Amino acid sequence: MRLLKADQLFRKVIEGGSKRQSRLLGLDVGSKYVGLAVSDDKNRIALPLSVLSRTKTNIGLMADDFITLALQVRLLVGELCKTGKLDDMSYTYWDENFTSKCVEALLHPLKLHDPVETKTMTDKFAAVCILQGYLDNMNRELISANSSEKTG
Repeated sequence: MRLLKADQLFRKVIEGGSKRQSRLLGLDVGSKYVGLAVSDDKNRIALPLSVLSRTKTNIGLMADDFITLALQVRLLVGELCKTGKLDDMSYTYWDENFTSKCVEALLHPLKLHDPVETKTMTDKFAAVCILQGYLDNMNRELISANSSEKTG
């Protein structure tokens, strides 16, 4: 896996020219769970996918306990890279500040009673918020760059 700047990854996906449209995967990495979201086939909308549980038994897949969120993500990517299964993929980092808090505020009126269900939904939709923020930003930049090229 190769680390790319956010805009480089988006352009690679959009302008890749492959026969099969690439989708983007968003992760909300936490110490117990990893929320997953995936983009639609046009890379405009983030959709909830699932939540993976991080336990001692799946440490090879999920990586070791992390000290900070930034370290968590970097270590997870490192562990995933060691598998060799993702060598043809690229990734980037996107700021996820306050996504879980925003989702918690949105879910609060639903008065969910099961704490596990609440945590699972929070992690899943935090991943959606992270990916949607990335998609919105990158699509705005792409539109802006394209309009600048046409007027320049």
